[in-house]
Amino acid sequence: MALTVLQVSYPLAPVGVDTAGGAEQILAWLDRGLVARGDRSLVVAPEGSRVAGTLLPVPWSDGALDDAAMAAARDRHRRAILRALDRHPVDLVHLHGIDALDYLPPPGVPVLITLHLPPDWYPPAIWRLERPDTWLVPVSAAQARDCPAGPTLLPPVPNGIPIADLDKRHRKAGFAAAMGRICPEKGLHIAAEAARAADADLLIAGRLYAYPDHVRYADTVLRPALDRRRRWIGPVGFRGKRRLLGMARCALVPSLCRETGSLVAMEALACGTPVIAFPNGALAEVVEDGVTGFLVPDAASMADAIGRADRIDPEACRAAARARFGLDAMVEGYRAAYRRILHPQPAGAAAP
Repeated sequence: MALTVLQVSYPLAPVGVDTAGGAEQILAWLDRGLVARGDRSLVVAPEGSRVAGTLLPVPWSDGALDDAAMAAARDRHRRAILRALDRHPVDLVHLHGIDALDYLPPPGVPVLITLHLPPDWYPPAIWRLERPDTWLVPVSAAQARDCPAGPTLLPPVPNGIPIADLDKRHRKAGFAAAMGRICPEKGLHIAAEAARAADADLLIAGRLYAYPDHVRYADTVLRPALDRRRRWIGPVGFRGKRRLLGMARCALVPSLCRETGSLVAMEALACGTPVIAFPNGALAEVVEDGVTGFLVPDAASMADAIGRADRIDPEACRAAARARFGLDAMVEGYRAAYRRILHPQPAGAAAP
């Protein structure tokens, strides 16, 4: 039986496969997967979002993202959700924002919240939800282990990527690549330091959102670490990402936070490109040390690993991505979670 799912984005970032945010990309791919399977996907997201289902656009301004802007955006989201529930026969609401509790709908329709970010980034109230029929789902086994145990926590639904769309062969070049939002926790300045120590060219792709601390990081930390051979090229869409990762000798992921499920690392492997990463959070699950890349403790070790990247077989990287990171498994994982929520089984019964 087809479902009607109301997907709700983070209020301050448009949804689409070309966007910089991992949660926004996952929402876009899930939306496509639901529509392809005959479900109805309604998406509350900032105007300019690109979805396969029905977009319920919320006004959005790409200006300074200060506290006032965030409060206004959350209020607009809250009202858009209530309008959607009033106008459409929604079976389930699926929230993707770290601030989901600020626009949680009133009791009634079941709610699923995907935890796209490290558990300790969420407000403590999310682990003791008072709203009935409200559930949480992690995106990796590593993240699930970091979550406080509780009756509302479902088994993880691992992130997926479009493997076939990424498996386009490009001639390898000599540069390293790094990619992600321009913000302190991604540690992209460390990629520049490692590339310089390895005497390697580096191309960094990523969008700078106008959060004050992100702008400050870009101006005072990242830019001073760059030079003629270590460059930040700005945001790239899906095709640009595929070409950049496909041509790179390796992808650097020096994340300083406990990554919940690194899409960049998965995408690089799908492109046949080894990943050199700090073993933070789920990165230790994504990268098989010595087989699909290297797990390293610091910038000096990352520099050394850049010189050894050609020892990694690109076909081993592609095979690992095909076996572990498929998009279909993610979409079916969410559909199974929806069924579990909508059709709970008696204690001791097998899950549907």
